[in-house]
Amino acid sequence: MKRKILIVDDSATMRDMLSFTLETAGFAVTEVGDGEAALEVLRDRGFDLVITDINMPRLDGIELTRKVRQMEHLAFMPVLCLTTETSEEKKLAARSAGATGWLTKPFDPDTLVQTVSRVCL
Repeated sequence: MKRKILIVDDSATMRDMLSFTLETAGFAVTEVGDGEAALEVLRDRGFDLVITDINMPRLDGIELTRKVRQMEHLAFMPVLCLTTETSEEKKLAARSAGATGWLTKPFDPDTLVQTVSRVCL
C-alpha cells in the first residue's frame, strides 16, 4: 500500500515538483495551498506524512504544525518543513511546534525521497 503524503505550499509550481518527485518514488500525494486547507483535509482523511512550507497565507506552516500536534488522531504523524527559511529562530520555532524535520528549498530530489522514506516507516 502506498504511503499517503499531504503537501502544503502556496506555490503551485513547488507543489507540482514535490508531487512529481514523490509520485515517481511510489508515494500517493495530495496537495493543498495553505494551512487552513490542510486542516480541512486532515480532519477527513488519513495521511502518513505532512510536508509543509513555513511562509503561507491564512495559516503558516509553524501554526499548522502546532494545530496538528493538538489533534489527538494526528499527534504522532510526522511533519516535515520544506522552506527557503534558514534562520535558527525559524527552525527552533518549527521544532517547538512539533516538526519532525527540516528541509530547505530548492530541494534535492534524492534527499527528499530518502527523508520521506525514513520518516514514513
